[in-house]
Amino acid sequence: MKVFKFGGASVKDAAGVRNVAKVLSHSPDDDLLIVVSAMGKTTNALEEIVWAYVEKKPADERLEVLRAAHLSILAEVAPDDVAAAAELVLHFDKLNARLKGKPSGSPDREYDQIVSQGELWSTLIVSAHLKHVGLANTWVDARTIVRTDGTYRTARVDWDLSERRAVGLLDEVAGVPKRIVTQGFIGSSPDGDTTTLGREGSDFSAALFAYLLDAESVTIWKDVPGMFSADPKRFPDTKLLSHISYREAIELSYFGASVIHPRTLQPLQKKHIPLYVRSFMDLTAPGSIIDDRNENDSLIPSFIVKPGQLLISITPRDLSFIVEENLSGIFWLFAQRNVRIDLMQNSAVAFSVVVDDSPRSRELIEELRRGYEVRYNDGCELVTVRHFDEPTLHKLTAGKEVLIEQRSRNTARFVLK
Repeated sequence: MKVFKFGGASVKDAAGVRNVAKVLSHSPDDDLLIVVSAMGKTTNALEEIVWAYVEKKPADERLEVLRAAHLSILAEVAPDDVAAAAELVLHFDKLNARLKGKPSGSPDREYDQIVSQGELWSTLIVSAHLKHVGLANTWVDARTIVRTDGTYRTARVDWDLSERRAVGLLDEVAGVPKRIVTQGFIGSSPDGDTTTLGREGSDFSAALFAYLLDAESVTIWKDVPGMFSADPKRFPDTKLLSHISYREAIELSYFGASVIHPRTLQPLQKKHIPLYVRSFMDLTAPGSIIDDRNENDSLIPSFIVKPGQLLISITPRDLSFIVEENLSGIFWLFAQRNVRIDLMQNSAVAFSVVVDDSPRSRELIEELRRGYEVRYNDGCELVTVRHFDEPTLHKLTAGKEVLIEQRSRNTARFVLK
């Protein structure tokens, strides 16, 4: 069994759905579990519907736009599948009925029940098209397998229960080879509510299914031919990282590399399941492989640039030393506000951190000011370089003010203005 994951960009329209079938045709004899995200910008559109609904504003027009778009794509890729069309209409009708009701009072719960629909719609369409072109498959509701706690929007997986639910899944699928189409991003709580695993959680879903089914490998199909030393859309002279170890990939994802979801790698590492990143636009491109062979890492300079950062400096009002007692209280406030620290630096009388510039971060600054002198720089850029060399550092920092510089054996980090 291999796991293939297709993101929203790969199924954004009818041509994308047809291309999924083309990709699968290159693995004619493999048992495949195919994880599919919502189409294109569907998740963003559904988020707008959620906020309109919880604020008791009309969302009918937005939903009808999505209905028309999905039914149009289905009509293009599986024109004779009356059952799939009826099922898709039923999903939209149920959501429309929900939107005419009263919100539950929990915006996060409403978010998961509504936004999760995008994955259900896309997989119904992909499954119907595969059948239309002769690729037999079984559509599986991921919520019957992926069991979580009741934390909406960032649910935690119940691994033991999910493993028990996955037992016998392959035996229930008819045909040779076995083909399963299922959803990324979603699960179900102990109460039977739909939960979601966080934005970009479909990569994590692919790794989760691979772990549960002891898969041979996971392949994430993207619109880029692998993992690069930097964002190729921003830096034209980047290099393909043909091989990366789990450890190196985890480091890169922690610092903000966007190709692989940070939680994706741990379950794969536990069972030594390799992860491939390949292009659905160029099936001949070799892509990148992530596995546990540390000695074969592509150790060329790799850099991640995060704009829109705040550099916050926290100082006791009496200029006393910043000690463990201060730090424990400061960290507690960050945890309570759910503000992630991307970089920190301590001196005798100041503790400085870099965080995303967000409403939560701005609120945290005001809370910190109750006990400390707090100053901040906004509009900062956080640059992280793995396996750095001086030419790369010079290129990235040229013409900018360096507010903080940190170097270790393998990593250099800069806060730039």
